[in-house]
Parts: sequence; C-alpha cells; structure tokens
Amino acid sequence: MSKAELKQMPPLTSDEEAERFVEEADLSEYDLSVFKPMRFEFAKKSAVLNMRIPPSLLSAVKRKAEAKGVPVTRYVRMLMEEDVSRP
Repeated sequence: MSKAELKQMPPLTSDEEAERFVEEADLSEYDLSVFKPMRFEFAKKSAVLNMRIPPSLLSAVKRKAEAKGVPVTRYVRMLMEEDVSRP
C-alpha cells in the first residue's frame, strides 16, 4: 500500500479510545509517519540545577522546547542526557 493510500489517524481523545482503536484497527492501513518517538521518565529526580544564562539563550531554548512540544526544563534535561550518552 502506497503512502497516498494510507488512512490518516483519527483523533483519539482518551486512553480508552486509543486502546480500543489499537485493539480493533489494522494499523498497517494507517499513515504512522506522523508519530514521534516518546520517552517515558521513571527515574526519580531529586537533584536541582540552578544556572544563570543570557536572556537571548533562554529565549532560544524556550522556542526550541515549544517547537518540540515539551516543557523547557524537560527539553534541557533531554539535551543533557543526549550529550552524556554519546561516547
């Protein structure tokens, strides 16, 4: 099936709707290219980091976080995790 023939994902407004959809639908008929990888955070966060940065840098970070659809602190934490995980 070509991408043009794939169905668009319906809006799912609750976990129950999503579970029902996944149970009943043939997902191979849907365009799943719109999905983004999602990270779930389970580790307890108890350490605090306080830093001073230029307002222009903070504005840029806020714009990037908003574009990714995540809160600023989570975005900064994601950047730090990506950096320290590289060899």
